[in-house]
Amino acid sequence: QVRLVESGGGLVQPGGSLRLSCAASGISFLSINTMGWYRQAPGKERELVAELRMIGSTNYADSVKGRFTISREVATNAVTLYLQMNSLKTEDTAVYYCNLKPVGYNEIWGQGTLVSVSS
Repeated sequence: QVRLVESGGGLVQPGGSLRLSCAASGISFLSINTMGWYRQAPGKERELVAELRMIGSTNYADSVKGRFTISREVATNAVTLYLQMNSLKTEDTAVYYCNLKPVGYNEIWGQGTLVSVSS
């Protein structure tokens, strides 16, 4: 069974940095199409923040380009996805969700981790 466990959220001041992690276990990276980070702010719809294909290409929301970096680390039957967030703004405040799209199966979501940017 595939499991996603997120960590790294918290409270940070504007201009600060955080790194989110998403540990995916029970699946080989060869069985994954993409992994990504989405976020949902209060009263808003969930939106894509950044996405990474296992072949290496990336896609970022315009609002985070140049500030956020998505990356991955591969191990035997496990993959860890990271989101390095720099120059954080108050509008980055949201619950951040890890997403995994396996080959031939329905997508999987993590439980979410809260990022609060406030002075």
